[in-house]
Amino acid sequence: MTDWGARAAAMLAQLSHLSEPGPGVTRLPFTPEHRAALHLLKEWMEAVGLAVTLDDAGTLVGRLDGPPGAGTFLMGSHQDSVREGGAYDGIMGVVLPLLALEKLKAEGVALTFAVEILAFADEEGVRFPTALVGSRALAGRFDNQVLDMCDANSVSLRTAMADFGLKPDAIGALKRDQDDVIGFLETHIEQGPVLEREEEAVGIVTAICGIERHQITVTGETGHAGTLPMEGRRDALVGAAAIVAEANRIGIHVPDLRATVGSLSVEPNVVNAVPHTVRLTAELRSPQDDTREAAGKMLRRFVRILADEMGLLIEWTRTYSQVAQPCSHDFAVHLERAVKQTGGRSVSLPSGATHDASAMADLCPIAMLFVRCRNGASHRPDEFTAPEDMDTAIDVLARFLQITGRQ
Repeated sequence: MTDWGARAAAMLAQLSHLSEPGPGVTRLPFTPEHRAALHLLKEWMEAVGLAVTLDDAGTLVGRLDGPPGAGTFLMGSHQDSVREGGAYDGIMGVVLPLLALEKLKAEGVALTFAVEILAFADEEGVRFPTALVGSRALAGRFDNQVLDMCDANSVSLRTAMADFGLKPDAIGALKRDQDDVIGFLETHIEQGPVLEREEEAVGIVTAICGIERHQITVTGETGHAGTLPMEGRRDALVGAAAIVAEANRIGIHVPDLRATVGSLSVEPNVVNAVPHTVRLTAELRSPQDDTREAAGKMLRRFVRILADEMGLLIEWTRTYSQVAQPCSHDFAVHLERAVKQTGGRSVSLPSGATHDASAMADLCPIAMLFVRCRNGASHRPDEFTAPEDMDTAIDVLARFLQITGRQ
């Protein structure tokens, strides 16, 4: 009997070496490392009997045809990584579905629809200040203006793609026919502690959280730290600290909300002067858009009151907004059946991180399967998912495809 989890671990270990030098995995889009990963994935896809193509967004597509006139079910994730990331984030979601198809083939199971395995080029947005290029292209939501965005070496996305042998001006033609696409399933490490705490190998994602980000600038008045009286100070950092604390308080007390101040800069940032300007970001995430939007209004109301009380000028700009994407109820039911057939309890949980599935939701119904990762670690070299958990996930994916085909 094939040990599918061990197969997955060996394949991911092989892919992990296709990286820039240094700790962990650094594999950015449209680079020699990306090219090497595509070559290896293509070899594996063809060995399973898939017809393999590379589209003009850099997505590797492995297709297993179904009966004439049947629709197509899409599965996959991204091949790129953050700098000094792990060997599982993204790329595991390409390897496990491929092995699920191989497992079905070995068992003599023929599906009632076509399946495509997708390896997207750029989900992380590390090299260029944009992301989800391949998935947005398939969904017909690609913005051609991002082609002029440049990396740290002033290379534009357009140039990088052209040098990779792609035709970036043809990306618009990649939009898929909604009538042909049955759905999209992305498999991903959880990037959190829930499954480990629940002692479950896999979990079913209910929704991908909506996100909003705010740039906040607090302006007060500087002065000598030793001579300016405490009473009446207009200390921008004290005001900013109150905002940080309030964002944290809201995040703790509002259910299904994540609130984070992740960036903060102080001027003049010297030991003996009262800060006159602080710039900070506030990010809010929730699987319910009304919860996220209400939390944003709550924080902004606090900021207005704070500005009046402390005599500060506080400027607030919403710089980013992304709606939540609920996962398909029908696909969740199919996944639940598949998980229970493997002996699992079918734990459900939202995804706080954005994935290619969030862009694919503009094309078709989506589903996500999370796989347990050790200590919830992600985006770092010690990222790890046990072979036995990947074995369970492969079994679930194979069963899911059969269940979906019978509906």
